[in-house]
Amino acid sequence: MTTLLERRRIEAELAKTMFDEMSQEIGAEKSLEILANVARKSAYDMGKSLGEKDGQKDGQTDLSTFADVVPMWQEGGALEIDIKKTTPTTLAFDVTRCRYAEMYHEIGAGDLGAALSCNRDGSLCEGYDPRIRMSRTETIMGGHKRCNFRFTLEGDS
Repeated sequence: MTTLLERRRIEAELAKTMFDEMSQEIGAEKSLEILANVARKSAYDMGKSLGEKDGQKDGQTDLSTFADVVPMWQEGGALEIDIKKTTPTTLAFDVTRCRYAEMYHEIGAGDLGAALSCNRDGSLCEGYDPRIRMSRTETIMGGHKRCNFRFTLEGDS
């Protein structure tokens, strides 16, 4: 079975080639914007699929069920996580090592990593359960020592 990290590597290699080609035609800024939009839409759809599987339509999802998705992000040692808090309405953790960020730099796509990877996180949450709000002020991809993920569950959508 392909881990999410391996899948992201395959996607990143293709996206890098697409970015380089599109940049020659429409410029780097517009190319990056398009790739970021595609990544967000893909993440939203993935979150929606996961949420439906976990009972989103029946009101069964919350941050406790969403926390069960996090190990998928960690497969193959992709992330090292320090869990701070998990309740039905709050999920807080810090990522202390991100092999996704390392991979983007290894393949020469470090400038695309935030758009193709970090950019996905909030959209995945919204797809999983529209009541979930994510906040993050630091990312390893952005040069910080950690990614500080904080999720809250708001009232009914």
